[in-house]
Amino acid sequence: MNTDGSGQTNLTNNAASDQIPAWSPDGSKIAFESTRDGSTSEIYVMNADGTGQTRLTNNSTFDSHPTWSPDGSQIAFHTSSQVYVINADGTGQTPLTNNGAEAESFDPAWSPDGTKIAFGSNRDGNSEIYVMNADGTGQTRVTTNSDSDYEPAWSRDGSQIAFTSQRDGNEEIYVMNPDGSGQTRLTNNPASDAAPDWSPLR
Repeated sequence: MNTDGSGQTNLTNNAASDQIPAWSPDGSKIAFESTRDGSTSEIYVMNADGTGQTRLTNNSTFDSHPTWSPDGSQIAFHTSSQVYVINADGTGQTPLTNNGAEAESFDPAWSPDGTKIAFGSNRDGNSEIYVMNADGTGQTRVTTNSDSDYEPAWSRDGSQIAFTSQRDGNEEIYVMNPDGSGQTRLTNNPASDAAPDWSPLR
C-alpha cells in the first residue's frame, strides 16, 4: 500500500499462510515465508507486483524471517534452530550457526555494510543477542540478562542496534552499540512494545 494507507493491493492469494515480507534493497523483489507447499514454512521470493513467485528453500523444518543483504545478493533466514544464508536465486544455502539440538538461533539482521549479522539465540539459556561476521565466524554475545533480548535491528549508519527486551517485566524497546555497550531503554509503558525498526535517516 501507499504510505498513507491508500492503494492496498493483495500480492499473494492462496489458502496457505504468506507472511513476514521483506523488500529487496532495490525495491524490485519481496522475500516472504509461506506454508503453501506443506505444513512447514519455506522462503519464497516474488516481484514487487506479486508476479514470479518462486520457492527458494526446501527443508524439513520451518524457514522464517527472511532478510536481504544490503547488496541484494543473499537472504538470511532462520530455521527451527539455526540461522542460514542463501543466494537470492536459491543456490548456496549455508548454515551460519550451529547451536546443537537443544538451542535455537533466530531473527537475523544484516549490518548496513553487509559485514555483520546480528541475531537472537538461547544457546546460553535465555534469549540473548549475538553479532557475527557475515560468514558465521566471530560469534559474540552482546547482551547478558536474566530475561529475553531478541529482534535486533541495525541503524542505517551501523552505529547502533535496536532490540526488544523483557528485562523490565514486559516487552520494551532498547538501543545499544554493536558491541553491547550503552544499552538504553526507549519505551516505558504497560503495553507490549516490540519489533523495532529504524527510519531511513538513521
